[in-house]
Amino acid sequence: MRRSDRGSVTAEAAVVLPALVLFTAALLWALAAAAAQIQCVDAARAGARLVARSEPLPAAEAAARAAAPEGARVGVVREGDLWRVTVESTAPGPGGLGLTLRAAAVALAEDTV
Repeated sequence: MRRSDRGSVTAEAAVVLPALVLFTAALLWALAAAAAQIQCVDAARAGARLVARSEPLPAAEAAARAAAPEGARVGVVREGDLWRVTVESTAPGPGGLGLTLRAAAVALAEDTV
C-alpha cells in the first residue's frame, strides 16, 4: 500500500458498521413481528376450535388469550352457523413504528351439523 492509502480501511469500516448494526436490528425486529403474527394466528385457531365444539365462551376466550402474545385483544362472535375469533396485538417497533397484527379464524358450529 502507498502511504496515502493508510487509514482508508478504518474509515470504510467506520461507515459500514453503523449500517450493519441498523440492518441487524431491523432484521431482529421483523423476526419478532413475524413470530407474534404466528402466535396471533394460532390463538385465533385455538379459540375457534373450542367454540365450534360448543365449549363455554369464557374457556375459548381464555385459551385464545393464553396462546396469543401478551396484551392481545380477543374477540369471539357468532355469525349464523359460524364462529369467528379475532386476535389483535401490537408489535412494538423502533422509534414508535409499531405494527398492529391481526388474525382471524372461522369455524362451523357443531350444533348446526
